[in-house]
Amino acid sequence: MDPLGPGAGGLLKQPKSVWATAGASVVAFMGIGLVDPILPSIAQGLDATASQVSLLFTSYFLITAVAMLVTGFVSSRIGGRRTLLLGLAFVVVFAGLAGTSGSVGELVGYRAGWGLGNALFVSTALAVIVGAAAGGSAAAILLYESALGLGMACGPLLGALLGDASWRYPFFGTAFLMAIGFLCITVFLKEQPKPARRTSPLDPLKALGHGGLASAAVSAFFYNYTFFTVLAFTPFVLNMSPYRSGAVFFAWGVLLAVFSVIVAPRLQKRFGSLKVLGGSLVLLAADVLVLGYGSHATAVVCTILSGAFIGVNNTVYTELALGVSDAPRPVASAGYNFVRWFAAAAAPFFAPKIEEWTDIHIPFVVAAVTAVAGAVVVVVRRKALTYRAEELEPKHATEDGVAVFAN
Repeated sequence: MDPLGPGAGGLLKQPKSVWATAGASVVAFMGIGLVDPILPSIAQGLDATASQVSLLFTSYFLITAVAMLVTGFVSSRIGGRRTLLLGLAFVVVFAGLAGTSGSVGELVGYRAGWGLGNALFVSTALAVIVGAAAGGSAAAILLYESALGLGMACGPLLGALLGDASWRYPFFGTAFLMAIGFLCITVFLKEQPKPARRTSPLDPLKALGHGGLASAAVSAFFYNYTFFTVLAFTPFVLNMSPYRSGAVFFAWGVLLAVFSVIVAPRLQKRFGSLKVLGGSLVLLAADVLVLGYGSHATAVVCTILSGAFIGVNNTVYTELALGVSDAPRPVASAGYNFVRWFAAAAAPFFAPKIEEWTDIHIPFVVAAVTAVAGAVVVVVRRKALTYRAEELEPKHATEDGVAVFAN
């Protein structure tokens, strides 16, 4: 059964341009989890502490967050295709340079450049897929989440396979794969029409003036702190070989993909998006709390299980960000991502610091609290999160007395 139902086109019947963009997106998301299984190896190879190595995530996502304000500015002037290629070129160059690093400072700096390229690519890729995918926005979002889940699953696996020989090889491997993505975009993606109105760097911030979008962004901020505590701090807690750590996060990524693409839409249809999101956040909080206080085997199981809750959350948050306000989707996405990626930058920095100040359990207590905080925002702001602007409603607002909303 098609998880999208009988929608036009279906998930798998897409133009080549969409598949090329989605394929490159898989590799882009691989870059996020790529370093997970080799974090201890990088620390050993560069004689760095856990908190220093965690800056690989902090620099990456801090630049990504700030860059979200200019992605629309760039793409509305040079077009989506050129923006994708520019982002891919940045990733190829800086991922390759990361593999040549002689110190943790150099590596952190190159990851920052990588983050800029990833921001240009990922934010534009979502807009391109939504604009070109057959089957409407629902198919586009699931396709995008499929790419995210597959990338998150394969990133740690590639990192483990290549990183077992040297921690440098995963960076060279990513540069090579992104170069292939560059060629695919060049060949299969035609330039799309530029927006009628050029986007200002301030537009994403203005879009956050909408209560629903701001609420989604704040809730996602708290959630992302939990998400990236699991992703960036847990490898040090598990303290496993690259192969074993890669296997754990591969299983985690598989659950993330399955629950984001198959399970989440069915749960939403049955219970409603906000109930599903609130419940999933609370379950994620319980999971990371047990992860922090359980045995090593329990920590492994809870790490893998967290992928299920993260997959559900990712899908619901993406739909909320794109549909809750009257802002153009690229602008709404940029404003939403600007807020939430700051948490992705903060968690890898603060989690090891909190461990240094207290003990190994407390970072997971903080992560559980932030997940619950995200759920509280969903509950308190549920009216704003279900709002649909009048501009989304076509002039022929009703057919047979039933309101019709444009997606």
